[in-house]
Order: sequence, then C-alpha cells, then structure tokens
Amino acid sequence: MAELTQHIEMQMSLLLFTALGGYLISSWMRQPGVVGQILLGLVIGPSVLGWVTYTDFVANVATLGAVILLFVTGLEFKLRDIVSVRYAVIAISGVIVPWLGGYFLAIGFGFEPGKAILLGVALTATSIAITADVLRELGKLQTETAKAIIGAAILDDILALLALSVSIQMGDGSFTMSIVMQSVIAAVLFLVVGAVMGIWVFGRLISRVDETEFAKSYPDFVFAAVMMIAFLYAMVAEMIGLSAIVGAFVAGVSMEAVTLRNSRSFREGAEYLRIVFGSIFFISLGVLADIRAFDSELIWFTLALTAMAIVTKLIGCGLPAWMMGIKLKDSLIIGVGMMPRGEVAMVVALLALQGGVIAQPAYVAIVLMSLLTTLIVPLLLRNWLYREKEN
Repeated sequence: MAELTQHIEMQMSLLLFTALGGYLISSWMRQPGVVGQILLGLVIGPSVLGWVTYTDFVANVATLGAVILLFVTGLEFKLRDIVSVRYAVIAISGVIVPWLGGYFLAIGFGFEPGKAILLGVALTATSIAITADVLRELGKLQTETAKAIIGAAILDDILALLALSVSIQMGDGSFTMSIVMQSVIAAVLFLVVGAVMGIWVFGRLISRVDETEFAKSYPDFVFAAVMMIAFLYAMVAEMIGLSAIVGAFVAGVSMEAVTLRNSRSFREGAEYLRIVFGSIFFISLGVLADIRAFDSELIWFTLALTAMAIVTKLIGCGLPAWMMGIKLKDSLIIGVGMMPRGEVAMVVALLALQGGVIAQPAYVAIVLMSLLTTLIVPLLLRNWLYREKEN
C-alpha cells in the first residue's frame, strides 16, 4: 500500500475520498465537517497509517482549497459589512495579546528571546477558512457576529504576516522601520485598489458580458472569467507579501453584487469547487501533524501553547468586543471564532524549522496547537454557543 500511495493520482484520489467521506460522516453525526476531515487526515497521515505525507503536492492542493474557500466566503459579504473601526481594534488587539502571550510562554520554557518572538507570532493569526466554513454550515454567516469575526480575521491575517516579517528581520538583524512601512502601505493599497477595481471595473465588465448574445451561446464563459479574477487577486496578494487567501477574499467581496441573467451562476460553480478542494485543505491539516513525535516534555509544551492560544484570543478579541458595546455572548463567540490557527502558524513553524530557529519538537508543538484549536472551535460553536442560542 505504501508504494501505491506514492503515486500522485492515488494520493489525490485518496485525499478526496477520505475528505468527502469525513464530511459525510460529520454531517450524519451533526458535527462540523471540518472535524471529521481533520481526524481522518490524522488516520491516513503519518500519525497512524502513513498512506499520505505532507508533500509539496498535498500542500499546494490544500492551498488551492483555501483560496477557493475564501473566495466563496467573500461572495457572502458587502465591503461595508466588514470595514469597521471596531473590527480593526479587535484585530490589532487579537495580534498583540497572543504575540506577547506566546513570547513570555516560550521564555518560560527556556527559549532564547529571538526564538520566543517567532513562536509568539505563531499564535497571532486566525485561520479565516476554518471559522468561515463552520459559520456557513451553521447558517450564521450573515450575522453581525460573523461579520465582526470575518472583518477582524482578514485584518488579523495581514497584521500577523507583518509581524512575521518583523520577527524574521529582527532575527537576522535587518530590521528597519522603512521596510515595515513599505509592507503596510502595500497591504493598504492592495485592499483599497483591489476592492475598487473589482467592484467598479471587473464587476461591471462581467455584468456587461452577461448581457450579450455571446453569453447566451457560452453560458460558462462568465464562470471561467470570475475564477480567473479570483486567482489573479490571489497571485497579486502573494507577490506583495500578503496571503493568497486574503487576495481571494477581496476578489469575492468585489464580485458580491454581480447579478446574472444569461450565464450560469458562478456562485454555484465556485461552491462545487469549494466542496471538493476545501475538503482537501481541511484533511491536509490532519496529515500535517505527526503525533508519533510526542514525548513527555512535548506534551506539556503543546498543552501550554494551546491553552495560551485559546486564552489570548478570548482576551485579545472577546474583551475588546465587549468593551465596545457588543453583547457578552456575542463577544464570547467572536473570541472563540478567532481562536483557530492555521496557514500562518504553520508557515511560521516551517520557516523557523528550516532556518534552524526551532527544532523538530517545537515545530510539532506548533502544528499540533494549530490542529487542536482548529478542532476545538467548531465543537464549541455548534455544541455550546450557537446551540444555546437556538434553544
């Protein structure tokens, strides 16, 4: 079986079969699909059966899934829904508090200050894809609480990437304020120019094409064009140092107002892509973790890191939300919704490992922290916070 699963075709088929099966099982058990997918990822990954490893191929397909997932999520939001001073405050606090918490925790476990700073960065970023998918399953994506989570998480992701850049520069002694400001300006320009271009240029162009006889003859043309725009935004975001998923989300928001008469729905087409490739993204998180690396010391560090990740997001995001007038229950939902770590945390861990900043045990601890926070949040949202609201 091990030799057979080395073939890309077999890995792709196995990933899809397992991921979609995990989604069906979780749905049958009335739990978020992401939970079943991650757990099955652990089973087929190095932790148990070893059929699939986190190769470049798996990582690239998973990233594609995250890009599509965030594009589809963006289609649910108007730009004004996620642009708010309150969300910015939540995002800034949601980066600073976890960064400090992670830094002092790492110092307490004997890490050098330079390494502790980088470990702190691993706690800063929220995995937008995970929370957004859970909120969609619960039918809560259009609530004010969801808008606060998504709006803050987008800014949170950008700030976390800037924090990563600063930490790396401080580590190699190349830190300058001008480089940081360049990154900030590039991020702001991308968000503003990208949204304006998407709404006023690409969106209107798509609507005009849809009104032509050409669109009647080729009803799939608009879908292909819209997906090209989504991947264009993802590429540009990567080129300027942001995450591709941020670019895809901005593209989705830009296309939100587009209505079609003659073409097939690009929303429906993108949704089918999300089901397939989004499933691979979630199962890859389970494949990435290898619980065989556990030892007694690693267990305590992982548990402490996970606890710090949970508490600092509750305090860093939930507390500011409550202080700005959001109801206590909704503030708790925001704090919990901002807990999952994902792409950025794992990028930080991988860069630190490759650069010799941390060893394999610390790398595994960060990956498992990301995995645990990813598993905890869907369960809390569905079985506690939103379940009580529905009763």
